[in-house]
Amino acid sequence: MPLATTRRAGLVDQVIDQLRQAVRDGEWPVGHRIPTEAELVAQLGVGRNTVREAVRALAHTGILEVRQGDGTYVRATSDLSGAVRRLCGTELREVLQVRRVLEVEGARLAAAARTEEDLAGLRELLTRRATDWREGRVEDFARTDAEFHLDVVRCGHNELLFELYRGLLEVITASVASTSDNPEHAERIKHEGLVDAIEDGDVDRAGREAAGFLEELLTRVDRA
Repeated sequence: MPLATTRRAGLVDQVIDQLRQAVRDGEWPVGHRIPTEAELVAQLGVGRNTVREAVRALAHTGILEVRQGDGTYVRATSDLSGAVRRLCGTELREVLQVRRVLEVEGARLAAAARTEEDLAGLRELLTRRATDWREGRVEDFARTDAEFHLDVVRCGHNELLFELYRGLLEVITASVASTSDNPEHAERIKHEGLVDAIEDGDVDRAGREAAGFLEELLTRVDRA
């Protein structure tokens, strides 16, 4: 889908918005090399300096990565996710620590506020997660597992916490994939206990269930 021709007012901000939208809509997925500077100039009808400044701004947020002599690539789909990638990189331990902060409170809120519809959604995701693992679809398993944890947070009906967690979903999915290399570990952590605690409305138990498996993952990382 071609980018819209840009108006003259606020050129840099408009170009930033259009480039960000192309990433958000999936037109340029993560890992994709975006059009060259000359191509963007032609598509947008703006000068090279405007394009260069917009790309530089998105590289600063972590959404784009400029590789000298190779081109510019999509690194993340949101400013928050890009910032975490830039700050943490491969520091899995830091990602797990952030997950612990968000997911424990998310589980506690879910136990206090969940609806029957919420519970049905969680159970369905657990079933999908188990099927993905049983059939050896590790990448699908990582995505479904991350979606499950996002849904737990959503069940707490705190929109700000949900948006914070959703902004980190790419990094969280990567952390799941990074810790799914141990079949015994992945098989053991099935999360039924977490959903049971949420269903029972047991706030403290839900928090302990959410913290427990993350503490185990952190211990594994520390020993590696």
